[in-house]
Amino acid sequence: MPEYQVLDEAGVRAWLLGLPLLVNRLGGAPSDWRIRDVADGNLNSVFLIDGPSGALCVKQSLPYVRVAKDDWPLDVERAAFEAAYIGRVAPFVGALAPKLLHFDATLRALAMEKLAPHVILRGAFVAGRHFPRVAADIAEYVAQTAVYTSDLAAPFEARAGDLAIFPRNVALQRITVDLVFIDPYATSPRNRILPALEPWAARLRQDSAIKSAVAQLRWAYLTKAQSLLHGDLHSGSVMATAADTRIIDGEFAGVGPTGFDVGNFLAHLVIAWFAAPFRPGDASDFRARLEGDVVGFWSDFRRRFLELSLPADGDGLPQRHFATGDSDRVRLLELYVDDVLRDAMGFLGVELVRRIVGFAQVQDFLSLGDSQALAKARALSLARALLLEPDAFRTPESLIAALPGHERARLDPHGA
Repeated sequence: MPEYQVLDEAGVRAWLLGLPLLVNRLGGAPSDWRIRDVADGNLNSVFLIDGPSGALCVKQSLPYVRVAKDDWPLDVERAAFEAAYIGRVAPFVGALAPKLLHFDATLRALAMEKLAPHVILRGAFVAGRHFPRVAADIAEYVAQTAVYTSDLAAPFEARAGDLAIFPRNVALQRITVDLVFIDPYATSPRNRILPALEPWAARLRQDSAIKSAVAQLRWAYLTKAQSLLHGDLHSGSVMATAADTRIIDGEFAGVGPTGFDVGNFLAHLVIAWFAAPFRPGDASDFRARLEGDVVGFWSDFRRRFLELSLPADGDGLPQRHFATGDSDRVRLLELYVDDVLRDAMGFLGVELVRRIVGFAQVQDFLSLGDSQALAKARALSLARALLLEPDAFRTPESLIAALPGHERARLDPHGA
């Protein structure tokens, strides 16, 4: 019986030979195929394959975290959850996600359409490039999945299916619990703290009010099963051109609070905003565009969530329970989405913290050289406010208005 093995270039070529549909997609002979290993993350191998007639992308789960191969083994079953996630959301999100062409349950490998000439959004942000469709497209993606995999639109039988499948993605949800909600607020060998930021890290470990706020967010992540989550929706999980946006890498999929995905994406817009002034050139126009993205993403998500929810007839707030045009149902839906956005502010805060003092740091800051500590301190100042005063951020405009004030933050956090 075939067994799992880590694929290399030769292994990918041999594997593809046994899949006629993929061979036909590529065209030509195997010797005509160009195969490149382009993985830049910690968890997977990623190969791009170009043939005379077409192209595709192959992604395989690795049995370890790449940067800690000998010390951090990892369950490869996450590929099955990513395949299940793609299949579940595809009817709602359409072309906002890449097409899954094949899933091999033995090799834990997915073959998907190759996205070209798309670039990773994080790399675009680092280069100061802005894509005008991204915020609206991701708002649409999150709203569609949030409504149609929730009790607002899905019958409880469909929800039971999600709850039977995705909570078993325990290996990656354990990573989220530890790296997002626990490690940055404790002493952990996985944390990555710049010496200049040790005072900030100590404050996070010692501030009982912050730790209580994070504990409540962790509890919400573990218990608030509102909808199916992407689970890792950041600028590294988005590929874009000026005219097209795709959301990739759904391996962290799970059922949880909708605000988790919303807050995660907002956090990476904010990270790019804080990093921008430390790069060559005038950052004012790029920052203004990012501010527009924050407002647009928030507003578009809320609007589309309500538009999709109003005609929906799931078992949570079924239309037949209310009189036609009943304002009480509208009010309840508004309360629901505003609660999602309140949660999102807290999740925005913890995402900022984990990307600054935790394990998985981001190129937005790492590329700044000697300036990264100050940029990070400013973002940590905002994170602290988000965690301690979530009700001060009730609108996207209030979040934007708060940003300049945190540019006064110092490397020494006392009094910040």
